[in-house]
This record gives sequence, C-alpha cells and structure tokens, in this order.
Amino acid sequence: MPRSEPMVLMRRVPSGLRRGLIEPFAHQLRERVTGGRWFQCLITDDDELHRLNRQFLGKDYPSDVLSFPAAESAGALAGLGEIAISYQRAREQAHTFGHSIRDEIRILMLHGVLHLMGMDHERDGGAMARAEIAWRSELGLPASLIERAGGA
Repeated sequence: MPRSEPMVLMRRVPSGLRRGLIEPFAHQLRERVTGGRWFQCLITDDDELHRLNRQFLGKDYPSDVLSFPAAESAGALAGLGEIAISYQRAREQAHTFGHSIRDEIRILMLHGVLHLMGMDHERDGGAMARAEIAWRSELGLPASLIERAGGA
C-alpha cells in the first residue's frame, strides 16, 4: 500500500523552490531505482545539514547530502530511510557546474537513494559510481556527484 505522506519535505528554503517540482522525481526514483521502496527527503539549509552531520556522524561541517538508512529491525514498512539535502549547497554546486538547482537537487537525491540502498562509493571499488552514472544517464541528469569528485 502506498504511503500517504509526502516523499519530499521542505524547511527553510526559498519560496521559488516548490515541492511540486521535486516530488515527481522522488516518485520516479521509488518506481525505477528502489524497486518500490519508500524513502523521504528533507530539503533544508546549511545550518540544518551541519547540525545533522555533527549530531549523527560526528562531523562538524555542513554537507550537501546526508543519508540515514532505516534500521533493519524496522521492517519493510519503515522503507529505505531518509535523505537530507542542503538547498544552499545545491545552489552553489548548480552554479559551479552550470545546471539548474532543480537538477542539482535531483543529482543529490539520486546519490542519497543509492546510499540508502546500501551502496558506499568510499568502499565499494567503483560499484556505486557505475550505478550512479548509469542511472544519471537513464534519468537524463547532468554529471553525477561521484563523477564530479573524480571517483568514477
């Protein structure tokens, strides 16, 4: 049974970025990438990402995207977990790489979903990079996060 709550939440973002522009992509990821498994994405500001990174990962700086997989004991109803994206980082990276903020948020969301699915580009010998490149191409997205960091 589909969940009724939104897959994308927004907190402290400019009014020009509307959930309605991002939510369809989250549904597309659920249908095509996660095999129907549900996740939720918070789009917020650097301060919130900094707080989450410090609180949960012990890193005292903001990040562009963080992934929080659901506990295995939570069962299938819990879904894959949650992603948090910094609107400010997305805006800066979009400007740097010459594409829209919407595309950058979509790139970060794909990256976060792959992490929720258990992939880890720092330890998997390139498996996540290859998956991200393939999905980016299939979904019509610009260069992936891993490609830009030189990990592909």
